[in-house]
Parts: sequence; C-alpha cells; structure tokens
Amino acid sequence: MMDGYGMGGGFGFGGGFMILWWIVIIAIVVMVVKWLVSSYGTAGRSSGENTAMEILKERYARGEIDEQEFQKRKRELTQ
Repeated sequence: MMDGYGMGGGFGFGGGFMILWWIVIIAIVVMVVKWLVSSYGTAGRSSGENTAMEILKERYARGEIDEQEFQKRKRELTQ
C-alpha cells in the first residue's frame, strides 16, 4: 500500500540522502575541529620553545647581557 511517499514508510530515496547529508556535515565539522586543534597545538609548542631563545638572542644583540651571560643562559635553555 502506498502512503503518499511512494516507498511505504516515508523514508525513501530522499530520506537516505538526508542521512548522508548529515553524516557529511558532521564529518566536515569533526575534521575542521581536529585541524584547528592540531594547528593551535603545533604553533603553541614551537613558539613556546623558541621564545626564550629568541629573547635571549635579542637581549645579547642589544647589549643588555654580555657574552658570558649569554653562553650561560643558552646552556641552561638547551639542557
């Protein structure tokens, strides 16, 4: 018996595409969130590790610390 939807339950061809559409949307959202988290995590780690050394180099270049102090702090940072 036909109930007006043509497939007997109202979940025919169009309903399958609706489920597929939502699966695709959810997958895209998950991929974007993972990409953002991994990008943020990578950027945070690399900039955090280099920041102290960059500041040390800048201070040495400006003459705020001498070579002995620079070498001492450099050794401490690389341990």
